[in-house]
Amino acid sequence: MQHNKQPHSQENIEVWADLVNIKDLLLALVITSALTLSAYFIAPNEEPKPLYYGLVGALIGFIISSIIIKPKRKFETTEDK
Repeated sequence: MQHNKQPHSQENIEVWADLVNIKDLLLALVITSALTLSAYFIAPNEEPKPLYYGLVGALIGFIISSIIIKPKRKFETTEDK
């Protein structure tokens, strides 16, 4: 009898040679996009400020996403003899 190592593999897609849960990916995209656009639109209309505000919004969105979405990997160490 074969055991499936990833029971929820139908909910995952491959991104950059790694499996990613679709719901987690969409949640992270929504959070990061919303914060980036919000920061961009609140920025004063002076030349470099919308860029800086947008970048800070993206960074904050990334940090929030990485706190909310926990990794689901499990590593097992084995000793070679």
